[in-house]
Amino acid sequence: MTDARATTRIDLADCDREPIHIPEAIQPHGLLVLLDRRDLAIVREAGRMEAVTGRASWIGRSAEDLLGERIASRLKAVASVEAEGFAGRWRGANGLDYDVIVRPGEAGLIVEVEQSSQAAQLGVELISRLDAASATLERATTVRAVCDRAAEAFRALTGFDRIMIYRFLEDEAGQVVAESRSPEVDSFQNHHFPATDIPRQARALYLRNPVRVIPDSRYEPEPIRPAADAPLDLSDCGLRSVSPVHLQYLRNMGVRASASVSIIVDGELWGLVACHSSRPQLLPFELRTAATNLARSMARQIKAKGEAELYRSRMRQRQLEEELIGRLPADLPLVAALADRGRDLLELVDADGLALVGARGVFRLGVTPPESAVRRLAGWVAEQPGLRPLATHALSTRFPDAEAWRTEASGLLGVHLQGEQPTTLLWFRAEIVETVRWAGNPMTAVKSGPAGQLTPRASFEAWSQTVRGRSRRWSASQIESAMRLRDALMDVAAVAQLRDLNRSLAASLSERELRLEQQEYLIREVNHRVQNSLTLVSSFLGLQARQAEPGAQTELLEARRRVRAVSMVHSRLYRAETGSSVDLERYFAELIDDLGASMGADWSAQLDSELAPVRVEAGRAVTLGLILTELIINAQKYAYEGRPGPIRVCLEEEESVLRLVVEDAGKGGHKVGEGFGSMMIGSLVGQLGGRLDYRDARPGLHAALKAPVAAAA
Repeated sequence: MTDARATTRIDLADCDREPIHIPEAIQPHGLLVLLDRRDLAIVREAGRMEAVTGRASWIGRSAEDLLGERIASRLKAVASVEAEGFAGRWRGANGLDYDVIVRPGEAGLIVEVEQSSQAAQLGVELISRLDAASATLERATTVRAVCDRAAEAFRALTGFDRIMIYRFLEDEAGQVVAESRSPEVDSFQNHHFPATDIPRQARALYLRNPVRVIPDSRYEPEPIRPAADAPLDLSDCGLRSVSPVHLQYLRNMGVRASASVSIIVDGELWGLVACHSSRPQLLPFELRTAATNLARSMARQIKAKGEAELYRSRMRQRQLEEELIGRLPADLPLVAALADRGRDLLELVDADGLALVGARGVFRLGVTPPESAVRRLAGWVAEQPGLRPLATHALSTRFPDAEAWRTEASGLLGVHLQGEQPTTLLWFRAEIVETVRWAGNPMTAVKSGPAGQLTPRASFEAWSQTVRGRSRRWSASQIESAMRLRDALMDVAAVAQLRDLNRSLAASLSERELRLEQQEYLIREVNHRVQNSLTLVSSFLGLQARQAEPGAQTELLEARRRVRAVSMVHSRLYRAETGSSVDLERYFAELIDDLGASMGADWSAQLDSELAPVRVEAGRAVTLGLILTELIINAQKYAYEGRPGPIRVCLEEEESVLRLVVEDAGKGGHKVGEGFGSMMIGSLVGQLGGRLDYRDARPGLHAALKAPVAAAA
């Protein structure tokens, strides 16, 4: 077993190192010429020149001599602006029509002359077909339905015998999730393909060049002439010759013609549309362009439907959470209260078993490991770093001793509640013995032949693998639900603790309660006096400004503005929060409303915000409020010179780092200088341990603050 695994790793590395972007050859269904940028002279060429052009070689001749004046003028225009794309249609000496595509490269202009369909569709007809196919995808309600409809649409568009929607999985293997085929070809529906079938450098090219076509897998490559010291990079070329390993792979599958269209979602390769035919078949430029656009429409729908499915799942989880928390008995200890709602806890994350481990013992419900195993797992979960729940669908790979309990607990979702009475919640999922259908044995995906030559497997007969020690996967929404439940239970525990404390101290702490009331009164009085003092200082500065010289007047008014900002930040924080932490979403929303009201109705209508829930301790909230106020007032003052204009505020958090953005659409340029306000902002940012960056938003200025949510320890 060890040797087999080692061989697989070596083979995969060999595949990943194959330089498939510089084959120094093309496929024979077209011509390729490399032009000198200065005079468009042909310096290198490839293809069946004499059969297509009537001349054996065009080295040293001009592009105009080969392709005519009209296309040559287009090539000159492309050379001047470093553009790429369709340059025109050209008729060869053999009477066939060819599409001319040009791409700039480091060595010069690369011109591909590809055989066209000879019966080009009208643009309006092609657009109409694409529009109908896109509308079909939009009407799908799930990602699976999008894939099923896309397979049918691509088959209708391209005419290939078999269309497979191939999705990459977490382990880089792929699975056929949808298929459309003619009756005479085999089905690969739901089959898996090992990661070695599509090496990493091939995936990189699929991101860069979204369509790959092989009209005939039995072709003989046409070398690029003359030979050169530096190979020509053909990464973006449709005629690029294919790896011999891949050609043999297709022949082993019984595939004569192949095309692949990338499905790119959020900049990542989600999967491929794999097209196969048992006969030679072109996919001309016009259909490749249509297929690219259809794949983009498919990617948009995959993202939209996936997000909609996740949203619906999250909404259902939220409803279950609220109902569960709302029904917890308030008069019972936490573990007992949770045990009372055990069935609801199982339903919350769709688990097969539940265990609650606390100071008073262990409660188990449904399918679970024995109590001794539950206690060990609870201790392990409590020791895990970080705040995220522990979630795995293959427990024995992370906790080897769990192999003994895989029947009951191949899947584990666990959260730990800290506090005076620590509690651990463990959800279990039973083992599901899964049969994975592979398109051939994945252990023989690639073999090394003589002299290190790579050869792909010869058999694609369905090969089944039994996978044990696995459960159903925990969804993202279920893991998030467990995390929110933990936070809510900690709040419940804190409230219960306070309730018990209040009951036990009610009789003996009347004097203390009186002191607390007096303390709250004192805090309110101090806040009142602070506000009065700030108002007095503001009024004094305003009076002084009216009596001062113009130069000093500007400085006094600026000081008065900052005093008002401090007053507003302090007042809003006192009204919004009384605890040690602050919800910035609510705090900033109310602060922005206050600022808009102070600026006037015209300004208030221009303020827009998109705020995520972020909690920080109160001291940091004051500093962040001052920075936000300064950035908004600076935008008001400098971006629009006092006239109303749009200002947008965005707040978000990722991995315990908050990001605050204030951007306008004004004249720009009003970034940090050396004045008092700039120094104050710099000092405040330094207190947060953060960083404030400015960039030109064209129009306007984009100011972005990044800072830790919590102060450094």
